[in-house]
Amino acid sequence: MTALIQTIDTADGPFTILADVSPDTGEQRVLSSGWTADRDEIVARLAEKNRPAEIRDGEADAAVAVRAYYDGDIAAIDTVAVHQFGTDMQRTGWAALRRIAPGEPLTYTEFAVELGNPGAVRAAASVCARNAPALFVPCHRVLRGDGSMGGFAWGVDVKESLLARERALASA
Repeated sequence: MTALIQTIDTADGPFTILADVSPDTGEQRVLSSGWTADRDEIVARLAEKNRPAEIRDGEADAAVAVRAYYDGDIAAIDTVAVHQFGTDMQRTGWAALRRIAPGEPLTYTEFAVELGNPGAVRAAASVCARNAPALFVPCHRVLRGDGSMGGFAWGVDVKESLLARERALASA
């Protein structure tokens, strides 16, 4: 598998996108992304067996959606294709994350209910922690039971910024 990697500037700092490219159609899918210029950190979000054989610098189609998101179109990230590797439960969880409306975050408990297993709060948190294509699969929209930020791979300050942006734009 061949992939493109690109880093763009955002209001929350550098954002790097790793996307595979279909040799047949040229379609791109985001494999991993996050708020860092460290490309090795983005690649390391994938298990070694799932890492692309070749990575080259290039223009990731998803960068257009990131720029639109930061320009105020918070729905721009919703249709970006992603490719995630995980268990059935993880894939179900990642799909559920994509259904959380901007400006309406859930708690980990509410997210576990959404997954159909109210007692699986730790499993729900694990789904978020193992989410490689950050922003496009918006794990930042899940909070602790008391409404506090909790952890976020890219820093609580980034999570707070994303949620504030979405809250402001969703209510506009």
